[in-house]
Amino acid sequence: FAVSSFLRVATGFDIGLSTKCVVIPKEMDMCHKIGYSEMRLPNLMGHTSMAEVILKSTTWQHLVHTDCHPHVRTFLCSLFAPICLDTFIHPCRSMCVAVRASCAPVLACHGHPWPDNLDCDRFPADEDMCLASLTKEYKYLRKVLPKPACQTCPAVEEFFTHKRVLEVFCDSNFAVKVKLSKKRTVFGDQEYNIECQVEFITQGLLLPYETQSMIQQWLLINENCTQRMTPTHHPMVYLLVGNIEEGIILVNQVYRWQRRDSQLTLATQKWRYHKCF
Repeated sequence: FAVSSFLRVATGFDIGLSTKCVVIPKEMDMCHKIGYSEMRLPNLMGHTSMAEVILKSTTWQHLVHTDCHPHVRTFLCSLFAPICLDTFIHPCRSMCVAVRASCAPVLACHGHPWPDNLDCDRFPADEDMCLASLTKEYKYLRKVLPKPACQTCPAVEEFFTHKRVLEVFCDSNFAVKVKLSKKRTVFGDQEYNIECQVEFITQGLLLPYETQSMIQQWLLINENCTQRMTPTHHPMVYLLVGNIEEGIILVNQVYRWQRRDSQLTLATQKWRYHKCF
């Protein structure tokens, strides 16, 4: 949605002469393709230089990639890269509350509290001029998928029999083959290349690409688990097996898929004809 879709009609306040319009830099990947290409500087976070904006905003890009809420990008970009209009447009308090409810648990999973400078009480009520949440409309426009949760990391199993793996499949909702590799970003952070391939799955009403999206979210939210699974920069293949319980996706088993390992290959071949008891 373009930002104009979120605007509520009311009065704002004058920006004055102290701000300027600048092109949103390429380093701010999360604020590209959001409906506008220029931002106000200083921004609504009080950042006065582009170097500061880039430095502070990149720490949030990982959260955006988790897709913890449909409006997380709109919310953060309205603060870090506010649209170039005659008035500053804040996010509405309701949008902040909705994003915080969905995304604060993800931050907590990474050991960070919801920051004080994003206290929702500082934002205007919905009847003022602000970016309003469209959560109710989204429920009709967008299929509600199970969400990954922050969880205790399952142990990576390397020794097992194909019969045991088949028993696990019978007790699970999904089994997804994942290839992981790791690289460093230009900012020195770790970044993961995640290639999901749905090999065989009991997925109910979910489509393969929906399952793939959920697994990618799980790997981003449970980054501590992903780090354990990628000790080196060489690509590694894993089989993630789990269940969907009350709208939450839980990974219960992780198998290291090594080239010489015939047990997983055998299990996947036998699964087509296997009957669960």
